Amino acid sequence: MRKWIWLMLLVLMTVAVLGSRGSTFFEQRSSPTIVERIPVKTPEAQPESREVYIALQVSTDKLLNHIQNLNFQRYTTKERSLTRTYITTELKKFGWKPKLEKFSDGVNIFAERLGTNKAAKAILVAAHYDTVAFSPGADDNASGVAVVLEVARMLGSRPTPRTLQLAFFDQEEAGLLGSQAFVSKTARLQNLGGAIVMDMVGYACYTAGCQKYPAGLPVTPPSDKGDFLAVVGDTEHLSLLNAFQNSQNIPSIALNKQESNLPAVLTLPIPFKGLLTPDTLRSDHAPFWYQGVGAVLVTDTANLRTPHYHKPSDVPATIERSFFTGAAQIVVNATSALLEKDQLLETQPPS
Repeated sequence: MRKWIWLMLLVLMTVAVLGSRGSTFFEQRSSPTIVERIPVKTPEAQPESREVYIALQVSTDKLLNHIQNLNFQRYTTKERSLTRTYITTELKKFGWKPKLEKFSDGVNIFAERLGTNKAAKAILVAAHYDTVAFSPGADDNASGVAVVLEVARMLGSRPTPRTLQLAFFDQEEAGLLGSQAFVSKTARLQNLGGAIVMDMVGYACYTAGCQKYPAGLPVTPPSDKGDFLAVVGDTEHLSLLNAFQNSQNIPSIALNKQESNLPAVLTLPIPFKGLLTPDTLRSDHAPFWYQGVGAVLVTDTANLRTPHYHKPSDVPATIERSFFTGAAQIVVNATSALLEKDQLLETQPPS
């Protein structure tokens, strides 16, 4: 009995102690503490230009992949047909509707993405796709084809005031036959504000004396190293050249350092449609000049720099990756800037 008395006393004492501390299971919750509400900050939207710049970064891998896929002679009828199949297939992947335009000696490829301002004239970006015999033409001119395809990928779905046109010329090596056939359609030229033509944009050399120059240049050569991109334009359409002078204004948020390391640009304003400097008339921009349409040639200067010009050694391994990527970025930057404008590109005569 005494044991039970002591046990009852122990239980009562325990209850008393717990009651004094408050039960963790049955406690009456106190009024909630008033806490100052701090509004949740919605992250500020990034400026639209930042998104645009990121989207406009060229892809080195895609550029080099095009050159590798075109690593074969593109001289015979069959070889050029295979090349057209590759180009049109790629364009369709990017949402374009390419058209084959036959002429007596070959077939050009043309595609168009309309702009938002019908009154603004179009900008054409072009390159030839054929080669000489026995050369796979990595630099001449798979490099130019690759850049046009990259322009197609990046700017095809981007609305701009100006219309963007693409052309791939056949039979350039036979005497500019494809571009001559293209400009023979005068009705098309009426809505063309300017053309950007690429012919060899993938080779660079960095040793003294590796760069040569033709006689009669209107500017002083920057150096005897082949580390710059040359842009040749007629003095009647200096706005096209100016777009390339400003094309190195790349944002600091480039995807990597390599893509922000753009080569220097040497702009060459040529008077009298090249009559005094015939070396400046050797590619597909020249027929546009003689139709009164502004055009620039973007080039690594061809045989004035590379030892592989028109040779079997013009293979993908000779493409200088960093220079080629930078050259492509410059073309994209200049093209994008021109597409955003809607004023005339002709040089205004002095008043």
